[in-house]
Amino acid sequence: MRTEEKTSVKNSIGRMFFVGVSVLAQVIWIMTLFVRLNRYSTLISLLFEAIAFLAVLRIYVMPENAAFKLPWIMLIMALPVLGLSLYLMFGHSGVTKGMQLRFEKIDAVLDRELGQDAQVAGRLREKDPAIANQAYYLHRYGRYPIYQNTDVIYYGDTVEGLEAQKEALGSAESFIFMEYHAIEDSQSFGELKEILADKARQGVDVRVLYDDVGSVGFINKDFIKRMEEANIRCRVFNPLLPFLNIFMNNRDHRKITVVDGRVAFTGGYNLADEYFNITHPYGQWKDSGVRLCGDAVRSLTCMFLEMWNVIKQTDTDYAKYLPKTGYQALHGGFVAPYGDSPLDGEPVGENVYMNIVKNAKRYVYFTTPYLIISDEMNRELGQAVKRGVDVRIITPGIPDKKLIFQLTRSYYAGLAKNGVRIYEYTPGFIHAKQCVCDDETATVGTINLDYRSLYFHFENGVFLYDCSAVGDIKEDFLQTFPLCREVTDQYKSARSRALRLGQCILRLFAPLL
Repeated sequence: MRTEEKTSVKNSIGRMFFVGVSVLAQVIWIMTLFVRLNRYSTLISLLFEAIAFLAVLRIYVMPENAAFKLPWIMLIMALPVLGLSLYLMFGHSGVTKGMQLRFEKIDAVLDRELGQDAQVAGRLREKDPAIANQAYYLHRYGRYPIYQNTDVIYYGDTVEGLEAQKEALGSAESFIFMEYHAIEDSQSFGELKEILADKARQGVDVRVLYDDVGSVGFINKDFIKRMEEANIRCRVFNPLLPFLNIFMNNRDHRKITVVDGRVAFTGGYNLADEYFNITHPYGQWKDSGVRLCGDAVRSLTCMFLEMWNVIKQTDTDYAKYLPKTGYQALHGGFVAPYGDSPLDGEPVGENVYMNIVKNAKRYVYFTTPYLIISDEMNRELGQAVKRGVDVRIITPGIPDKKLIFQLTRSYYAGLAKNGVRIYEYTPGFIHAKQCVCDDETATVGTINLDYRSLYFHFENGVFLYDCSAVGDIKEDFLQTFPLCREVTDQYKSARSRALRLGQCILRLFAPLL
């Protein structure tokens, strides 16, 4: 139970409740309308059944994994009106044509700023062709290049990351960009806000962007007014609206800070007190992040500019935010910040993870707060174990969402039977989203091993190869394992029929959660 208040600032839970009730009322009204029409006309009833059949057929032929498609097919066939209504709202990553065109317009300009340096790509291919293939995929299908001349510092403690962030913000001379899924106007962000306001008074271009759903429990719309009064430009992504909106399901889950185009931060943590263990709603909070200095900052800058201008295009000269800093990295290595979008039908985040697993030779370790994976990912993890790879996954010991935690546990048995080792972080909630492999590669970012991160949300991560930070990430794993309870053997054994039935039902609704 939460024993401490999240914030003294009024939040928007009431607005979220109103939106939810409004949308539910519309769904009920649509269902009632169709039911009544069906009673009065056999033709209308047959027509609607035909629409449901065509919808099921379309879902069946979609290039999605079967575990994602099957629940929707079953729901639409059993309850056509309800199933179709829910599918339109939550079942696919399609957006309105207008929103799609806005992203395409911005990306067409920004993509020209993200060319791949042929010499860097060539050096990587000489060093490791398999990793070069991963880099080729990221640039060809995600449009994000791989860089050298970048130093990476890993933070396994969010307090250390926040202190480094404050130091970087304090040195800003030109601009500060911050994009976060959740911001809480309380102690942790308050410390940052003082620095941001001071820099804004000095003439630094300070911008803050947050997701409406992610922050709805922490702040209300007055937050924007307070930021603007401090000369901090502020925007909200995809506001909650009290009517059916298929884009409402696509959230901005990214966490990015960029200072002057020379230093950037990203990772799993939002700007709320619980992420820094100021409050303890779910025991000890465990999260992580990275600091980038050098050429690779360019990609994170472009990610921010994309989202900022999609909300409202106000920038025309992007080049001034992408300077050549003259930075000389102290360490070698290859770094590729990347984004994942629900708009292009390409699951970049999931494919990066699976490519790492496919190339693993000795070990691959993951942390994720939620474990709701596709059949493809499940199979890749199992195949790696069968090749002799040590595969381990750490999940929370104290859940933030009990229903999702039970769903997470429903995947343990299949993984454990294939030899994947499962750990639960007993001190509390582990929110870090990262993996490390063979002392060579790692990723740190915002991408959970769940449907929402992999298919519905705007996400970001950093792929690392041959960087000193990879060793630091592995060391953090090795220090975390002793704090966990290994549950592998427990889930290898037979479960009760009642438990298996309950988990099967939960799995059917996994794409909705």
